[in-house]
Amino acid sequence: MSNEHSPLLTYGLFAVGSDTGGSGLESGRGPGGAAAAASSSSARSLNTFFGVVVPTVLSMFSIVLFLRIGFVIGHAGLLQALIMLAVAYVIISLTILSICAISTNGAVQAGGAYFMISRSLGPEFGGSIGLMFFLANVCACGVYVLGLVEAILDVFGQDAGSSMGDGLRLLPQGYWYTVLYASAVLLLCLLVCLVGAHLYSRASFLILLVVTLSLVSIIISPLALGPRSFVISHQGGANSTIVYNTSYTGFSRSTLKNNLGTGYSLDYSTGTVMTFATVFAVMFNGCTGIMAGANMSGELKNPSVSIPKGTIIAVVYTFFVYLLLFLLVSSTCDRVLLVQDYGFLQRINIWPPFVTIGVYCTSLSAAMSSMIGASRILHALALDQLFGEQGMMRGGVGEPVGVIVTFSVSVLQCVVFAGQLNSVTSLVTVFYLLAYAAVDLACLALEWASAPNFRPTFQFFSWHTCLLGIMGCVVMMFVINPVYSSASIALLLLLLVFIHYRAPTSSWGYISQALIFHQVRKYLLMLDVRKEHVKFWRPQVLLMVANPRSSCQLITFVNQLKKGGLFVLGHVQLGDLDTLPSDPIQPQYNFWLSLVDKLGVKAFVDLTLSSSVRQGTQHLLRITGLGGMKPNTLVLGFYDSCVPEDYFLQDPAFCEGVGGLSSGTGDNFGVDLPSLQAHFPPVRSLECPRWLSPEEYVGIVSDAIKMGKNVCLARYFFQLEGEGSGVAAVSGLERTIDVWPLNLLRPENSGYVDVCSLFLLQMACVLNMASKWRHARLRIFLCVESESGDQGWLAKEETLRELLGKLRIRASIKIVAWDAVVRLYGAGKEGRAGTPGGGDVGEGELGGWARLPPGVSEEYLSGVNSLVKEHSALAAVRFLYLPRPPAGSSQSQKYLSQLETVTQGLGPTLLIHGLTPVTCTEL
Repeated sequence: MSNEHSPLLTYGLFAVGSDTGGSGLESGRGPGGAAAAASSSSARSLNTFFGVVVPTVLSMFSIVLFLRIGFVIGHAGLLQALIMLAVAYVIISLTILSICAISTNGAVQAGGAYFMISRSLGPEFGGSIGLMFFLANVCACGVYVLGLVEAILDVFGQDAGSSMGDGLRLLPQGYWYTVLYASAVLLLCLLVCLVGAHLYSRASFLILLVVTLSLVSIIISPLALGPRSFVISHQGGANSTIVYNTSYTGFSRSTLKNNLGTGYSLDYSTGTVMTFATVFAVMFNGCTGIMAGANMSGELKNPSVSIPKGTIIAVVYTFFVYLLLFLLVSSTCDRVLLVQDYGFLQRINIWPPFVTIGVYCTSLSAAMSSMIGASRILHALALDQLFGEQGMMRGGVGEPVGVIVTFSVSVLQCVVFAGQLNSVTSLVTVFYLLAYAAVDLACLALEWASAPNFRPTFQFFSWHTCLLGIMGCVVMMFVINPVYSSASIALLLLLLVFIHYRAPTSSWGYISQALIFHQVRKYLLMLDVRKEHVKFWRPQVLLMVANPRSSCQLITFVNQLKKGGLFVLGHVQLGDLDTLPSDPIQPQYNFWLSLVDKLGVKAFVDLTLSSSVRQGTQHLLRITGLGGMKPNTLVLGFYDSCVPEDYFLQDPAFCEGVGGLSSGTGDNFGVDLPSLQAHFPPVRSLECPRWLSPEEYVGIVSDAIKMGKNVCLARYFFQLEGEGSGVAAVSGLERTIDVWPLNLLRPENSGYVDVCSLFLLQMACVLNMASKWRHARLRIFLCVESESGDQGWLAKEETLRELLGKLRIRASIKIVAWDAVVRLYGAGKEGRAGTPGGGDVGEGELGGWARLPPGVSEEYLSGVNSLVKEHSALAAVRFLYLPRPPAGSSQSQKYLSQLETVTQGLGPTLLIHGLTPVTCTEL
């Protein structure tokens, strides 16, 4: 059984696995992930020292230790150099705390920093930061190679200023020669890396021994050598040669004093004047190797223990070595020597080849470490398929191909950056700082999300350290190079957006969801229902859906009607949990959520199991929502004998192979288009019995009103046309929203505007504010008896117009004479006094005059229907007043029949019964 379907096998950020064998389930991989996990389990053989300490130390020493310490002291001076060292190590120390916390929260698979970031922040941040970190490793590989080439040319170059003698000046120099030598060195690194990381890890220990021997020689040389003078020459402009006389003084107080302050001057390799930012960028490259051990996570026996332990040991060791060398160099070497000769350590060593060998070994080792690390990241990205299918970037051949791609990009990078080490360091430093900031951000997000499963065994961190780490990285990025920093952040955002829309859905977990949950819970608690005010009322709708195949147009319409309010799709499945082996509701949520995605509506889904639809609707009305976000309006489809149409057969988007959900993409939570179509049953035919009786349907309406919910009955919405279509559009007429706010079934109260009427006006206005209905014209119909000779309707029109002005509703008022219809009222008029609850009290006072009068004749109902048809035939949608249902269930069938007669053939119509005040005339 796959682990992505076994929640009991995973915890926290990563899959639970054996820390000794690396055979844990690899959570969230793409199709090649399982194979990769199985194949990599046998490859986990490196311990803390060989897998983390050695590569981290070598990467942090690299070219800075042997070729740029004098450059840093000479330009910045000892005091600023110590400040730079402190700032750099504070930044990386804060980042290391975050790395330790994340890496001890679960089993870490191959991919190092990328794996940790992606499984912490989700695929968008993980993929984008992973690619940026890949580029950082590629650029760093180029820096180390350029440093090695510089060291080689310093000894063997025809223009070398080394003290090794003229006989060794064999290699021609120049821009293209530098590129050629760099490419040759990269080819050598490529061949070593293709053999495998284990050969490199074994060889790296020997390299560390050689480097340590070189360091020992550098430290003891001042004790064995006395003061001496040197002549250094550089090529100047117009084929001129600039000569510098400098000296090595040995331990001297005056030398230390002269080297304390700053002395920024011209850099002889780039021809530019150095500043704090440019020198710090070079120096910080000696601190960018902290991820070297994490990049080997796929080969470590116990990465969750080795990564934090080995990284901390390596960082502490390198810090004291750098500090010792800073003090040693500033106390013994003249500033001119430090500034004008990168390889000065060879001049002051008891045996210069010690330093030469150390430079070659550490540069070559760091280059190979970066190349292997970059290939691991690229391989992990390919396995996760965040950028699509990667072909050969899967399975056993993924690593060699990744190394080859890394080599190609490194060669291109060396050409682009003109072969000058100091020119590349700013970009490399910015990339690394961005990656470190992302690690701190991942840890900060996990800490702020307060997820119960974030419980790392490493406890020496807090959200303060994470935040300080982010701030330090970002500030130093812009101090070093604002242009590179802005460009890298822009590239990161572009990659983030691309992966968000392109990458398949992962099973790693999204930190954004945890943060959203944390904030939503907090704000829901702050949303106090006791502080509700009518000024800020908005529709919060529960739409009951029996079968989405026949309700898609209504779902889309209600989505436009909600005006930023709550929208919930409710569904009741008939059944009894006592007779079932498991809950049948839970597996259905993915299908309904996929439907929501497919329709593009902003809705929640709430399903329930009940013995009856009426009881299930009661459950949903009571429990749907949370706190102050609960439905205040129930929307039902109309109860009639019409055969529903299948929307899935009409809309091309629901046809196989047309956009949206498709099988096999991996981004639909396991619900492809065929399974979505198969899940929802075919629409009901005439022969099929209805699940809902008239009494139960009317009972649902009554229940909602008793519970203080507004009720809307929607009819003919399968005929709803989109914007720019329909009869009105074909005839060139403007789209209209028609509102009949008065109770047409009580002609004697046709001039009275009650709470229900105001609710109709509000809902129509809300629809008119939706983007797709903004250009529709709102029309309000006022029915009057013109033949009576009474001019009271003029006062009614003026009252209504004044009301619309106070409510800020822009609408035209249409006067409709309905004398002929009123004459058909007959029995309804006579029965007015005898009907229960009669009187002219408003609906807000629970008066009963809004109930459908039992004496209404069929002729009158047909007359009302004809009247509405005559004046609203071309309307896009109509809003009608819904009378309260009868108190007794025996009248339910008659109630529905009367409503059906009134709305027969009207087109999309919403019958609305509003209970709560929703309008406000005050500011």
